[in-house]
Amino acid sequence: MASAELKNIMNEAIARELKVSIQYMFQHIMIKGKRARFIGSELRAIAIAEMLHAEKIAERLVYLGEIPTTTPKPVDITGTEMEIIQKDIDEEASAIELYKRIIKMANDEGDSTTRLLFEQILAEEELHHQTFQTLLGE
Repeated sequence: MASAELKNIMNEAIARELKVSIQYMFQHIMIKGKRARFIGSELRAIAIAEMLHAEKIAERLVYLGEIPTTTPKPVDITGTEMEIIQKDIDEEASAIELYKRIIKMANDEGDSTTRLLFEQILAEEELHHQTFQTLLGE
């Protein structure tokens, strides 16, 4: 089935998804400013979507015989409105690159189910990236 390398990088993806689901949820609670209510609702919705990504990846890893991580990467909830949004843009850009690597690895290994899963998640991450860019005014 999947190589150890592919399963390891999928666990990295879970750690990242857990991180941003926590990060975005707490940013939603803590954000201040004129647009806080609007930005907060966007952050909350994306946080929930990210947790669902972690769940889907974990389900796939279990099917592949791997124990999914429960440890998020370090969370950062500090900063001004603009700093928070920029951090989140960077997080999504990082996810896009990571998921493209996973898609290529899965494809090279003939694991079409993992490839399809990450193609779906990638499309959502690109939408999150676009949302954060719009919130920043780019």
